[in-house]
Amino acid sequence: MKFFQKVITGCVNFMQKYLPEPFIFAIVLTFLAIAVAMPVCKQSITEVVCNWGGGVWNLLGFSMQMALVLVTGATLAAAPFIKKGISKLASLPKTPAGAIALVTGISAVACWLNWGFGLIVGAIFAKEIAKKLKGVDYRLLIASAYSGFVVWHAGISGSIPLKMASDLNDLVKDTNGVITSTIHISNTILDYHNIIMVVLVTIALVAINSAMHPKTGLVTIDPALLQEDDVVGANHHSPESNHHSPESNHHSPESNHHSSVTPAMRLENSRLLSALLALLGLSYLVISLFIKGKSFDLGSVILLFLFLGIILHKTPIAYVRSFGKSVSGAAGILLQFPFYAGIMGIITGVGASGICLGTVVSEAFVNISTSTTYPIYTFLCAAILNMFVPSGGGHWAIQAPIMFAAGEALNVDHGLTGMAIAWGDAWTNLIQPFWALPALAIAKLNAKDIMGFCLIDLVVSGIIIIGGLLIWAI
Repeated sequence: MKFFQKVITGCVNFMQKYLPEPFIFAIVLTFLAIAVAMPVCKQSITEVVCNWGGGVWNLLGFSMQMALVLVTGATLAAAPFIKKGISKLASLPKTPAGAIALVTGISAVACWLNWGFGLIVGAIFAKEIAKKLKGVDYRLLIASAYSGFVVWHAGISGSIPLKMASDLNDLVKDTNGVITSTIHISNTILDYHNIIMVVLVTIALVAINSAMHPKTGLVTIDPALLQEDDVVGANHHSPESNHHSPESNHHSPESNHHSSVTPAMRLENSRLLSALLALLGLSYLVISLFIKGKSFDLGSVILLFLFLGIILHKTPIAYVRSFGKSVSGAAGILLQFPFYAGIMGIITGVGASGICLGTVVSEAFVNISTSTTYPIYTFLCAAILNMFVPSGGGHWAIQAPIMFAAGEALNVDHGLTGMAIAWGDAWTNLIQPFWALPALAIAKLNAKDIMGFCLIDLVVSGIIIIGGLLIWAI
């Protein structure tokens, strides 16, 4: 046990010393990609710069989808009904190890359901526990909340399996005609191999995160980290607020200015309007999914959480305020996504040599693969590329044309190939600070505060995922 604690301390200290702020990390990766692409792909500096600049805006549509998944998930998590449930759950754990275990488990389940919702709920839940339970390591608590994110791409908001279940024309185009029919989620997300892997990874994370908590010594938390920020515009235009109360001096009966609730204010605070809007949206989803038989794709996930959030916030203006607050969590994503799109431009860009860096990396793994090892090498390839392009859509653009063709030649099921890419994309998120930004914003911590713990989780989960893919391939 002493050796294990030394390993943990070493990992934490290593990340504290060497991991920069996430935006700086993106800048470093940009120049590293340039330095590799030039000699490997025989590209000139002009070609690489043009590939970078040409790629910067290529993920705007996907960025909007990712931001909406995050913000609608965060807004739903902030609904009073959900927050009340979180507060009650936060009172359950009586020991630090129990708190870590509970946070990890809930985060993993929530991330499997919706990655944006899971990221935010996990962080909010961890912070609520820190307020109620003395002696818990706050950094490990937030790291545990983030660690559940490793299962997101194997869940029902996973972008790659949902793309495989979506529009056939895009699927044929993206895979250069290799895939000729959509692949239902029963062959990817809901395949029993994938479900078993999710369960085993979650159990392992619960165990290892709990074991990482110090057994002796009191862990203190800076009270400033646990303070809540006020919601901008709270109580603005509410009929119940003092600002618009007939009893207030500002709006007394004698005053001729704004002496009563306006029609606009009634609309803003109309529960009926929210209920009708939610009914409209949810009805469309029911018709689309269960009557017309359309796939539960990324757009469906966004709509589901959007309209659930609207009805749980009760009034339109309450949802608007909560949504506005949640948008701040996407600030880091909005800033960094163009830079990662630029990196993707470098990796996918072709110069006069006709060589693409993404192709070089992918083909290197393909060339050493057999039908049994192919999913593992696909997973590792995706894990490496994820450090430079932390986007499921980015992975799809780089690997879909190559990996599915190679997988078919090796007689590997397309669903397995897609999930190997998805797991690889999710796995190295544990040490890629990009997606931790929303949770860190809530916790008021830096990436280097949690990544040492996440490095341990990376090793443990990696062993399980590789073993699971190997069994799936046999």
